[in-house]
Amino acid sequence: MAEYKDPENTILMELKGGTVVIELLPDVAPKHVERMKELARAGKYDNVAFHRVIDGFMAQTGDVQHANMETDYNPGRAGTGGSDLPDLPAEFSKIPHARGSLGAARSMNPNSANSQFFINFSDNNFLNGQYTVYGQVTSGMEHVDAIVRGEPPANPDRMISVKVAADA
Repeated sequence: MAEYKDPENTILMELKGGTVVIELLPDVAPKHVERMKELARAGKYDNVAFHRVIDGFMAQTGDVQHANMETDYNPGRAGTGGSDLPDLPAEFSKIPHARGSLGAARSMNPNSANSQFFINFSDNNFLNGQYTVYGQVTSGMEHVDAIVRGEPPANPDRMISVKVAADA
């Protein structure tokens, strides 16, 4: 097993090409970090599609309500749902939306993030201070770069499994 600086705050996301390691930022966005770990530990992110993938911008996933590829993938609804947990308050910080950063997806309401998130393909500084950053890909970014593009993609890639490294 690999060594992680903080296994309790490290996410292992299995994609078709391999494992993506995400270091969470509990000191920056504690509520978002807790939510991701809670949903990962409950298996809610397993088999969930990347429903919005824009080349040069980001890959969005995490709609546990409408994007599970095995039980209820609905391309028309994917991206409109969350989890059965309450929405989270914004936890904006000075951390930039750099390549590989994990951001909380939300509606126009800054306090509407729930389960959806996106991984930035490039430095998207125009998002700084408007969306919560709560993680950073530390390895496996090449697997994120290989996610099929589309809004929604005709045959979307999915998160095969998402685990907290401490549990793996």
